[in-house]
Amino acid sequence: MPHMSPTPELTQKTLTERGFRGFVPFRDLPDSNVPAGHGIYVVVRTETSPPSFLPVSPAGHLKGRDPSVTADRLGNVWVDGATVVYIGKAAGRNGLDRRLGDYRRHGTGLLSGHWGGRYIWQLADSDSLLVAWRSMDEEDAGEAEQDLIDEFKELHGGRLPFANLRNNARTAPGTDGGIG
Repeated sequence: MPHMSPTPELTQKTLTERGFRGFVPFRDLPDSNVPAGHGIYVVVRTETSPPSFLPVSPAGHLKGRDPSVTADRLGNVWVDGATVVYIGKAAGRNGLDRRLGDYRRHGTGLLSGHWGGRYIWQLADSDSLLVAWRSMDEEDAGEAEQDLIDEFKELHGGRLPFANLRNNARTAPGTDGGIG
């Protein structure tokens, strides 16, 4: 029987090997030739030291909702040792360029349609976070996003990435996430 090696940590290197491109700060997205098509994206914090949290999020309010949460809440969902802090998808009418543009604008305090992943903006070093993307067919984006979330959970004791507030679990028959 061949020896199965453990799944490697999700790092810039392993993600690049899987076809992720970019790895640019949010501020550089407008000049980064982000594809207009569908795909998945990750937000990476290259620093592995414990984070500091801002008391108030600089992100835009959506429908009157304040994106700020307590430092205790942020600390409770922080995943020590993980570099990936958010996993998302761009499908439907929103391709990668539009979806990531909305995410970037939200972090600058502007109104946008990107509420998910908002915890990243309360990281004191959010300006140094890197965003990377991988293009794919729309039908595959949701499945690829969930595969990557499942892999993260397997690596980190069932925990979601820091800014993923819910598990976008598959709804197909016979799938229950499979990780306990």
